[in-house]
Amino acid sequence: MKFIQPARLHSGDHLRVIAPSRSLGFVGMQNSVAIQERFETLGLSLSYGRTVMQRDRYDSSPVSARIADFHEAFEDPGVRGILTVIGGYNSIELLPHIDWDLVRENPKIFSGYSDITTLQNAILAKTGIQTYSGPHWSTFGMKNHFDQTLQWFVAAAFNEQVRVDPSSYWTDDLWFLDQENRSVQSGEGWWAIAPGEATGRAVGGNLSSFLLLQGTDFMPQVENPILFVEATSGTNAQRFAREMHSLCHSHLGVSAAGVVVGRFQRESAVSRQDLELIFQGLPLAANVPVMANVDFGHTNPLMTWPVGGRIQISSVELNPFLQILPET
Repeated sequence: MKFIQPARLHSGDHLRVIAPSRSLGFVGMQNSVAIQERFETLGLSLSYGRTVMQRDRYDSSPVSARIADFHEAFEDPGVRGILTVIGGYNSIELLPHIDWDLVRENPKIFSGYSDITTLQNAILAKTGIQTYSGPHWSTFGMKNHFDQTLQWFVAAAFNEQVRVDPSSYWTDDLWFLDQENRSVQSGEGWWAIAPGEATGRAVGGNLSSFLLLQGTDFMPQVENPILFVEATSGTNAQRFAREMHSLCHSHLGVSAAGVVVGRFQRESAVSRQDLELIFQGLPLAANVPVMANVDFGHTNPLMTWPVGGRIQISSVELNPFLQILPET
């Protein structure tokens, strides 16, 4: 596979907001002015897909509307990057309808997470284009405790090489319901579940969304990948273990060079001890480093990492880190 790195963002660039999963009509525009101003401070401007406000009984919109906005964002030469509104459940519906030649000929920064995992890995599989697992458009509406997420997004989208270290704090609250009263936790650092170092190409994202691609030609065929996996609050230790076993029986799991696990939400009640037991029983290659409690997934702050990009990880107890590497 030929890997394609889209051009990095620069001040003066224009971004398009699209809703391949849930609708902007579902999210609402109450934070739109603050979001616009936040991007203006970065020297970036925003526009919106023509159908992003359409909303059906499933809080989404027809496939034809979502596909039209998706294609127009890639086709428009004035658009340098694409942001998804939010996640959801149904971005997988778009995959059979995407003009992959159009996407391949117009590589662009593309950022989102959660349900957007299916789109990102399908784009990698079909075109070789790297995308970014990172904040949605709606994430930029967070008033407080957003600085670290913003710093990581800017670093990944604007720079070639980025080192990421554990955050000193984290949150797992419904921030959009009450922007003024937030519950902030002290950072616990990243956990070296299995110590070691590895370099490879990152694939994955939300685990349940990623597994939807198994057995299809939308699943990336990357040799010796570093698997990034995270789960929502509805996942407990048993479900996570079952899904990881499924992934480990695939080509990606058999050849994995390392694993990075995103921080679990408190409702999941998945502990470090749970993860140590789970990874002891997984059919991974010997001496594969495993790092957990890392700053991505459905808690904040949210790291931005490249799906299909080169990653170096160091899973050591005292000084764990992750580094996004330039293309060679």
